[in-house]
Amino acid sequence: MEKIFHESAAYHITGEAIYLDDIPQANVLIGHLVGSKVAKGKIISTNIEQALKVKGIHAILSHKDILGINNLGPIVHDEEALAVSEVRFVGQAIFLIAAETKQQAIDAERLIEIVIEEQKPVFTLFEAMSADTKVQPTRTMKTGEAETFLPLAEHKFSGNIEIGGQEHWYLETQASLCIPGEGNEMKIISSTQNPTEVQMIVAENLGVSIHEVEVETRRLGGGFGGKETNAHHVATWAAILAKHCKQPVKIKLTRDEDQKITGKRHPYFIEYQVGFTQQGIIQAIEMDIHSNAGSARDLSMSILERSMLHAENAYFVENMTIRATAWKTNLPSNTAFRGFGAPQSMAAMENIIDEIARFLSVDAAEIRYKNFYGIEKRNKTPYGQLVINNRLFSIWDELIQTSDYYKRRKEIQQFNAVNTYLKKGLAITPVKFGISFTTSFLNQAGALVNIYTDGTILVNHGGVEMGQGLFTKMQQIAALELGVSLDKIKVNATNTSKVPNTSPTAASSGSDLNGAAVKEAILKLKERIQAVVANYFSEKNQGKQKSEIKDIIFRNNLVFDWRNPEREISFAEAASIARIKQVSLSATGFYKTPDINYNRETETGNAFHYFAFGMAVSEVSIDILTGECVIERSDILHDVGESINPNIDIGQIEGAFVQGLGWVTSEEMKYSAKGELLNYSPDTYKIPGIRNIPKDFRVSLLQNAPNFNAIRRSKAVGEPPFMLALSVWFAIKDALLATSAEKKQINLKIPATNEAILLTLNALNK
Repeated sequence: MEKIFHESAAYHITGEAIYLDDIPQANVLIGHLVGSKVAKGKIISTNIEQALKVKGIHAILSHKDILGINNLGPIVHDEEALAVSEVRFVGQAIFLIAAETKQQAIDAERLIEIVIEEQKPVFTLFEAMSADTKVQPTRTMKTGEAETFLPLAEHKFSGNIEIGGQEHWYLETQASLCIPGEGNEMKIISSTQNPTEVQMIVAENLGVSIHEVEVETRRLGGGFGGKETNAHHVATWAAILAKHCKQPVKIKLTRDEDQKITGKRHPYFIEYQVGFTQQGIIQAIEMDIHSNAGSARDLSMSILERSMLHAENAYFVENMTIRATAWKTNLPSNTAFRGFGAPQSMAAMENIIDEIARFLSVDAAEIRYKNFYGIEKRNKTPYGQLVINNRLFSIWDELIQTSDYYKRRKEIQQFNAVNTYLKKGLAITPVKFGISFTTSFLNQAGALVNIYTDGTILVNHGGVEMGQGLFTKMQQIAALELGVSLDKIKVNATNTSKVPNTSPTAASSGSDLNGAAVKEAILKLKERIQAVVANYFSEKNQGKQKSEIKDIIFRNNLVFDWRNPEREISFAEAASIARIKQVSLSATGFYKTPDINYNRETETGNAFHYFAFGMAVSEVSIDILTGECVIERSDILHDVGESINPNIDIGQIEGAFVQGLGWVTSEEMKYSAKGELLNYSPDTYKIPGIRNIPKDFRVSLLQNAPNFNAIRRSKAVGEPPFMLALSVWFAIKDALLATSAEKKQINLKIPATNEAILLTLNALNK
């Protein structure tokens, strides 16, 4: 198959790709926010008199200058755009400054007086649980009778796992350019995964109707969930300033600002009790999931819901009770991040499997295999959805063989027996990931496709290109459906005035939803063109067999009658004839995912359209003197159905896995006693670099596994491979346990930093 590269790859390489900060704009002011220096307290007084005298300052605004509803909360109104009487985290916006330069804004900020009466903050999950700061009542999902079968189990134990947060670290920071028009019009160029939500939140704060606000997004320099809700913060702030100043305003956070004030992946603390047989079959589990929501609700409850829906990962558990609680703290509100709560609960489930294996003194791979979902039996999830088209066993059989798992297991045991200061570990972990938004109404998409008389096609859809190759796949889908070459297709910037009421590009659903909408629009256009061309051929060949509409085929930039192949015209000619015949060459498409019926009251139903599967085998070596971890090799086999673009899909798998490596090994959030993020720049926050990826990195796509539930028999690929990085974390545990002759359970946190590895080694070998 010919490799098709990212549609913007050449522009990325040459630097010609236009990002928000590259857009020229006359008379643009720089927006800057003034945030709280304390984590919790009452605002006693403020004074901006001296700051207003700084040269170049056009406005300093407070909550009093917001004309509409002072709110950034995407679901509930619990997050103020500008603080009114109290602050709830360090960095919370109190004032907005519009200046001619960033330095002028910083100079003015230094002169603003803000007096805050500090109150005792809550930062950690344990503090929040003690203070009982629940976001909302605990949710419970239940299948079978875990409380009955746990005491009766052949073997049982309890445990817990502590999981840290993670910074998104998109290359392009949060940014927005707002351009006021006539009357109440506001044009917003936004680095957002969610243009419609930006449109709605900005309209709400400006006190105008939604149709007055237009949002456009051409491309993002990365998102990973961090621009699903957080992007409307900077867009709202810039719009408030632009409306007041009556001229364009741009806010582009610096790297330090971005890391300090934006939400992260939710830290979790998960407790569990498990009962199992001597053969390692799980009989019952009770799991209590706790998440650190931060200062506002944001998407925390939806994220927690997905944690519940993935708590069993790839394993059938007949008796399982899952309780889940989100807790408020005085940190920036945590938000969406690749995997959306599934990585944390999957980590807990995989830890259970690992500890069962340690308890029984067997390879954890054996316990994993024994507990996999079955093909026809043992295939019902805790929420009642059946796992169909299960690829776990076919992936397992192929990956065990291609990775030489059992041979390498023996070699590692021999290595560890003769090496004192260097230990190796090996692990295989699976993923079963549900594809769909768990908020059902978001499973929809729209498209607008225009055909021009030179045979070129302009595709508009509601998805956002953030480097993941969505636009390339939309280009391919359009070309395949219309039978034209890729160079005839252009995918336009996402714009709320072209395709309204869009869902966020998230939940790994971008290609599924928007691809189906694009196809629907194209089917309408093809039917119109088929009718025109059939009539054209019939008129041209009077006295001969008429051309039937159903016989008109689109292929190789041609339109022809397959029963009379000599009747052939170019696609461009067909488009031109259609215009002459006064036939519309513009059509909208709409798609909604069928069969989603999850009931939150009973915590049962079909939450997902289908499942994606994958597995990874990872081998690590640990220096027990320094705690340094080297990933010697990782083998990944992933299920993407019939790949629309293998080149892009493999890139997504590699990228997700490496981002997952950062989560499980190096990316640790460090806060001061006052709630200030301490490591907020690339010199102190460690994302994976070239030396941290596997030395031997092998990624393959599962073949002959079509998915008939999605566009062109493909499967989503954005999020599922992230969790495969857990194979590295468990390989680290495996290496650590090789240092002790005793059969011990260990509490290794996520991330397993060098420091955490050394502390664990110390505890293990006391």
